[in-house]
Amino acid sequence: MSSNGNPRFSSRRSPSCENYERFDHSYDEGETQNDVFYIPNKKAPPERLKKWRKATLALNASRRFRYTSDLKRAEKREQIIRKIRTSAQAVRAVYLFKKGVQNTKKEEETPPEGFEIGPTTLANLVRDRDLNCLQQLGGVNEVARLLHTDLEKGINEVPEEIQRRLQAYGENSYPRKAARNFFVFVWEALQDTTLIILMVCAALSLVFGIKTEGIKEGWFDGASINFAVILVILVTAISDYRQSLQFQNLNEEKRNIQLQVIRGGRRSKVSIFDLVVGDVVPLNIGDQVPADGILIEGHSLSIDESSMTGESKYVYKDKKNPFLMSGCKVADGYGTMLVTAVGLNTEWGLVMATISEDNGEETPLQVRLNGVATFIGKVGLAVAVLVFLILIIRFFTGNTEDKNGKTMFKAGKTSVGDAFNGIVKIFAIAVTIVVVAVPEGLPLAVTLTLAYSMRKMMADKALVRRLSACETMGSATTICSDKTGTLTLNQMTVVKAFIAGESREPPDTSEGLPPVIQALLVEGISQNTTGSVYKSKGSGEMEVTGSPTEKAILSWALKLGMNFDDERSKSSILHVFTFNSEKKRGGVALKRSDSEVHIHWKGAAEIVLDLCKTWIDSSGSVQEMTPTKVDENKKIIEGMAAATLRCIAFAYRTCDLHNVPVDEEQRQSWQIPEDNLTLLAIVGIKDPCRPNVREAVHICQKAGVKVRMVTGDNIYTAKAIATECGILQPGEDTEQYAIIEGRDFRSYSEDERLKFVDKICVMGRSSPTDKLYLVQALRKRGHVVAVTGDGTNDAPALHEADIGLSMGIQGTEVAKESSDIIILDDNFASVVKVVRWGRSVYANIQKFIQFQLTVNVAALTINFVAAISSGDVPLTAVQLLWVNLIMDTLGALALATEAPTDHLMIRPPVGRREPLITNIMWRNLIVQAFYQVTVLLVLTFKGNDILDLKLDSTARANEVRNTVIFNAFVFCQIFNEFNSRKPDQINIFRGLRQSHLFVGIISFTLVLQVLIVEFAGKFAKTTPLNWKKWIICIVIGFISWPLAAIVKLIPVPETPLSDYFRLKKRRRRHSSENRSKSDGKAEVNEGQNHHV
Repeated sequence: MSSNGNPRFSSRRSPSCENYERFDHSYDEGETQNDVFYIPNKKAPPERLKKWRKATLALNASRRFRYTSDLKRAEKREQIIRKIRTSAQAVRAVYLFKKGVQNTKKEEETPPEGFEIGPTTLANLVRDRDLNCLQQLGGVNEVARLLHTDLEKGINEVPEEIQRRLQAYGENSYPRKAARNFFVFVWEALQDTTLIILMVCAALSLVFGIKTEGIKEGWFDGASINFAVILVILVTAISDYRQSLQFQNLNEEKRNIQLQVIRGGRRSKVSIFDLVVGDVVPLNIGDQVPADGILIEGHSLSIDESSMTGESKYVYKDKKNPFLMSGCKVADGYGTMLVTAVGLNTEWGLVMATISEDNGEETPLQVRLNGVATFIGKVGLAVAVLVFLILIIRFFTGNTEDKNGKTMFKAGKTSVGDAFNGIVKIFAIAVTIVVVAVPEGLPLAVTLTLAYSMRKMMADKALVRRLSACETMGSATTICSDKTGTLTLNQMTVVKAFIAGESREPPDTSEGLPPVIQALLVEGISQNTTGSVYKSKGSGEMEVTGSPTEKAILSWALKLGMNFDDERSKSSILHVFTFNSEKKRGGVALKRSDSEVHIHWKGAAEIVLDLCKTWIDSSGSVQEMTPTKVDENKKIIEGMAAATLRCIAFAYRTCDLHNVPVDEEQRQSWQIPEDNLTLLAIVGIKDPCRPNVREAVHICQKAGVKVRMVTGDNIYTAKAIATECGILQPGEDTEQYAIIEGRDFRSYSEDERLKFVDKICVMGRSSPTDKLYLVQALRKRGHVVAVTGDGTNDAPALHEADIGLSMGIQGTEVAKESSDIIILDDNFASVVKVVRWGRSVYANIQKFIQFQLTVNVAALTINFVAAISSGDVPLTAVQLLWVNLIMDTLGALALATEAPTDHLMIRPPVGRREPLITNIMWRNLIVQAFYQVTVLLVLTFKGNDILDLKLDSTARANEVRNTVIFNAFVFCQIFNEFNSRKPDQINIFRGLRQSHLFVGIISFTLVLQVLIVEFAGKFAKTTPLNWKKWIICIVIGFISWPLAAIVKLIPVPETPLSDYFRLKKRRRRHSSENRSKSDGKAEVNEGQNHHV
């Protein structure tokens, strides 16, 4: 079987998998540890984060590290949270002490108009966890009355009522620090060391220019450098400011949690910011407690309060401990709460208002690019120092001439001012070379493309919570996907039932159904549910809320004649065993009006069936569950599953009231009996596959990404759905380990799992632990694993995976917080779009690297060679600053914001440790840089002859030649920017119409270049060119297009160049180790001989 489960792609994908293994495992553990510019994509230790920053050459550290984690701020954040917790506990302790010692009378708080209790009283109630005060007020029922809230129906949904409560008790938000304005980014851009030095040089040049040449002519040199610096600063600040706004908008989306409230007798979804005091909020496993409140009713409700108290122990909530704190998570059970305090009246609001959110986060690609930038910067710094020394030596030895051919320095004759001015100009050129050489824009290009991708991914229904997930997704080799809601529509309907030994299809009527079964089914369904049923205001029809499975079952029960409210009033709930993804079932113990206790279970059909000892026939009589009957029921289940139906069984039993604990605390630890059950019904629920899921799976397979389905459904349903979705190909289901049950996978040892984990396509009846084991095994096999999950118990697997993808609709808050990306529409097609964007991030960065390094190599080589040979540089400080602007900010904007193309999805995944600069990039870069250097050096030394400038004066000829060199160099970059769009494709214009920003930046660059050459001569040291010389410059740039097309026909080796050097290094290391071992053995032998 091919690694993606599709034989058609085995020949295509096997090389890519080999490459992947080579890239990922080419670094042994020692090399990874020694590589400063390598961090894991998750859970990087602070020491490692500090290490790479110290090793980075950054001319503007505040700007370079702006979008990385602020480690000091993170420590400060933890300290503030600890202080708030301590102070809250201290205040609570003092309050309780004063209350116990002194019987002081509190001042009465004046309630807001229209209400009978004040916000401070309500806030203190939960903050101090004052049960006595709650009892004095009359309990939760009386608090609800004081707030004019109906505990069953909630508050009225009319806008006037909501507004009245907002004015009385405040809104559920907290003040956030104002976003940094544009001038802060200008100030940050000004911190660049080289730009500061250039401004100082410009000031000195201005002073000496005015002194020697007069104010009319002498101010141009200094002013032109300053103008160029200001332009660089402004463009940089604008770019950074736009990125900051994008991150700010995305953070707002992350904080905007959608939750259910009961208003006007019906459940509706609202934003957490729209919650008001008096709201009734249902709570389920994995939900975040949205505000401070009091428990109205709860069943097995346990809360994780570690975010507020720091204690990891779950806190059980009942009438003795009914206080719920904002920001905590529901660990188990379900219930409803009355909101008593919101916003700054809660401890959570105080914490969030005190600490500022850190937008920074290292991404592995960002860190690696800092390593590349540091290396290039050091080379550029060395070149700049050499150029400075050479020009200084030539200047003081009288070998430097001005534009008129006169010697600039003559010992004993040149004034100190003129000499100093000459030194300042040489120093400015050297500093400008450093500006061009150190690619400050390289690491920031990652942030730019990530910000752009995150914004676009929002439109594609994916909310990125961690920046690094964008780029890691491009390396994903396998996706472990849930079935329900991701591969299917999550629109469930009961389409088949097996009741009283008879198959019912469709099962939408109670006709012919034994009354005893009908009564028990309706009783169990109405009470053993987290959903609800209510009448619609407009049409008066019944509306059902809850999870898709609950809605399907409740809708079916309504067709059987269930009156939801009446049924719930006939019995009271004694204890609940909430549905558990490990046990695949949930149960409830009911006390009926006749004091009889009924226990109802529902869950995975084959699991509930194994617990049944009896069943009810068509006459209503209870019959023994014989082996023959068990086999008959199992065949029914298998038949339903093969028809892609989710199978659920309902069963019940009676229980003696004396066996039920009387005390509520004891009842919480009581295990609801689950043996000797009586089978009531088996139903098949249809959940159709999404229309585009087969195509999405096919795209993944073609891209070298294997899709595996991990589901809690039984193996037959899982197999049928996987085949329908294209995850299983015909014939694959017969292969060993292709389809496996979670319990079987769990039973193998860790080493045994590693041997066959690559073969797994479908895992049925899996628990969250099985999913975690699968992720761990795949990662140990070298895979980059993406996992989808929606439940609270999926959190470990989401956290363990390289990329955790939670579901935005069905996902719990716990799952979302453990994930890296939230799929807002729960659609697998959106997961595939995330893969495209992940690959696009990496591809765009590589385009920018190729473009920038070409400019780097060409500019450094031209200036260095010209400085050594002629004592002058053809590109002035202002011209180099303009090239730097094209190369850094504008280049990053143009190339880092290219939209993903279909071509990205026919490549293999990018290896986790694949070199940033591939052999294809080296080929393109070297050829283009060689072409540019050759042409421009020929113009430097033979330009006067080639351009027919012999008849002009020396000064005029040099001015025109240098302008042509500068103009041709810029046109080379403009044309090469097109080449960089498609490093491995001949057609570089494909998709150009959609790249509006690219076209806009190229047009902007062209217009500015014309203005600089034709009208900014005094500033840029250029002179207007005639049309012939413009054509020459354009042709020189244009030649790079056919040259690039020819070069792309040259094949390159698959093994990266860096691997060759690494292999030599390893061989030297191993040989030295072998020599040392042999020397050690020789010494031992010599010692033994001496002893003998």
